Amino acid sequence: VVAKLAYDEQQTLADTAAGLDTVQLAAAVTAAATARRIDVYGVGASGLVAQDLGQKLLRIGLIAHAHSDPHLAVTNAVQLRAGDVAIAITHSGATGDVIEPLRVAFERGATTVAITGRPDSSVTQYADHVLTTSTSRESELRPAAMSSRTSQLLVVDCLFVGVAQRTYETAAPALASSYEALAHRHRGRS
Repeated sequence: VVAKLAYDEQQTLADTAAGLDTVQLAAAVTAAATARRIDVYGVGASGLVAQDLGQKLLRIGLIAHAHSDPHLAVTNAVQLRAGDVAIAITHSGATGDVIEPLRVAFERGATTVAITGRPDSSVTQYADHVLTTSTSRESELRPAAMSSRTSQLLVVDCLFVGVAQRTYETAAPALASSYEALAHRHRGRS
């Protein structure tokens, strides 16, 4: 089981890297690096990936919010405008609870990004930029959406590293401050 899962994960990463449109990625990086505010939407396993991206962006000093509650997502999306970025993460591209806040953000003038395994899906009609993940390794069982989550994490990490590089002068001190603020939590307590 371990060898099979490790092989599938490696192939998922390779497939995603090979299929990722670097022009779309660069455009998404530019938008996020200069955004006034970034909202990230996802539910289920994609919600965990959204939380991962949100906290990483926050730690480098960007105003970022991740939402897995659809009501909060829409409530926040109505506050977005030009100069803001909304990112929707959905493997199927058909998750209504993720599409709705992206649509609202799109209609409000925010730059929108879809991270999905289905580039021809509903979510992409509201996306200025589409970052495609691999879908070839997902099994019928899909416990915890393993390969789609792995694929999404790679794309999110590429987006994050691009933004961190682009904003290095402010990102590096912000990251150092966040490490310092949390350092006492990582030491042994007496």
